[in-house]
Amino acid sequence: MNALRVLLRGGRACLLSNRCYATSKKKIHDPNEEESLPIFQYPVSKSSDTRLYVWGLAETGALGIHLPRGKRGKKAYKNNFTLAWHPMRSTFAERFDVAHVACGYGFTIASVKTNEQHKVFGTGINTDSQIGYHAPRMGHPLEMLLSPAPIYIPYKSLETKVIGLAAGRAHTVILTDTEGAYTLGNNAYGQCGRKINPHEEYRGSMISHNIRRLGKEEIKSVCCGQDHTMFVTESGRVYACGWGADGQTGLGTFDNTGIPSQVKGDITTEKIIKIASTADCVLALNEKGELFGWGNSEYGQVPMASKQQQVNMSYSLLNFTRGLGRIIDIAAGGSFCLIVNEHGDVFVWGFGLLGLGPNVHHSPKPKQIPAPLFGRNEFNPDSMVVKVACGIGHLAAITNGGDLYMWGRNRCGCLGLGHTKDQQFPLKVAVGAHVLNVVCSVDHTIALCKPFM
Repeated sequence: MNALRVLLRGGRACLLSNRCYATSKKKIHDPNEEESLPIFQYPVSKSSDTRLYVWGLAETGALGIHLPRGKRGKKAYKNNFTLAWHPMRSTFAERFDVAHVACGYGFTIASVKTNEQHKVFGTGINTDSQIGYHAPRMGHPLEMLLSPAPIYIPYKSLETKVIGLAAGRAHTVILTDTEGAYTLGNNAYGQCGRKINPHEEYRGSMISHNIRRLGKEEIKSVCCGQDHTMFVTESGRVYACGWGADGQTGLGTFDNTGIPSQVKGDITTEKIIKIASTADCVLALNEKGELFGWGNSEYGQVPMASKQQQVNMSYSLLNFTRGLGRIIDIAAGGSFCLIVNEHGDVFVWGFGLLGLGPNVHHSPKPKQIPAPLFGRNEFNPDSMVVKVACGIGHLAAITNGGDLYMWGRNRCGCLGLGHTKDQQFPLKVAVGAHVLNVVCSVDHTIALCKPFM
């Protein structure tokens, strides 16, 4: 019996062996079957593909991602849920073609390329309806969204395209190509560009205000400070509305205004191409690469001969920046300013962690941050910074090679360096893609990128 079992086993083994041999032999000598076999190819991304990386405080929902908590009782249980210390790839950009991104105080908005109704999505804090009306049932609006949700805007045509976004402390501006700007959220100071109603309730509001034109001109770009908004028209004129206690509206007064009015001062005869503001200091750049400023100047952000701390109209900073070359990009933080010239050199002034080391926390004049800190050296002499950005306390710079450098206050890990320690010098952030643009807020950062391949 045992011998028979062995024989049977051997027979099966032999039979299986013969089958395997026959199959292999057939594959080798049958050309038709070889041609019908599928060929695997690695996917290659298109030039239009985008990636979205997020980091910083996740507890508010501003990152639009869900982090694993880990094991209860462990020290990292809370931090794993609330903080993203490293850049994390958002799945939102895998499902939609993201075009623009903006960060508010605890919330994020993003526009997508589409001809459908929902062109803008928002996530995070929504206490003032800054990312629209969202409710599980009527009358019970959500004050926080943990994942991106579509913002309803009454576009007049589905062919309308979103060409710009801006976000303040609790308000949002959506700029379109043919219908002007739409504003939503808190309007307590007139920052949405409409009449101030002291009794207005912003929680659960469905109001979206449309500003079609300003001065009979189309609006080409928008910018939000903390509680004020600025619009740049096609001829380069600047209009502002909102909170004006520090002169940030540039209208020659310190009053709040709900009607967008043209900024006064030296920029009235200039063609402005960019406005920058995060809190209550404003920088403006004209087509010649010259700098202008107004608003809060407690730390010399807008240097004046009379040592004014609140500047309520625009002033030319040409003498202040003389010798720095043609400026190509600007950024204004909570208490400091950042610019880059045509040679890729970065200059900073004001108060804070400026990137000049632990011994320099205040600079009344622009000081260059050493170029080698941004990767320029004898092995990479062509590296240069092309874009800059600021949050309230942290700063960022993007090179022509798509590398991102960050420094400053590292609140909630918003620098993306893997920890929460403040950074005194620019340090390269490990983003797994070519960075195109970066936006910074109080405690989180968003980078819009394109894949390497």
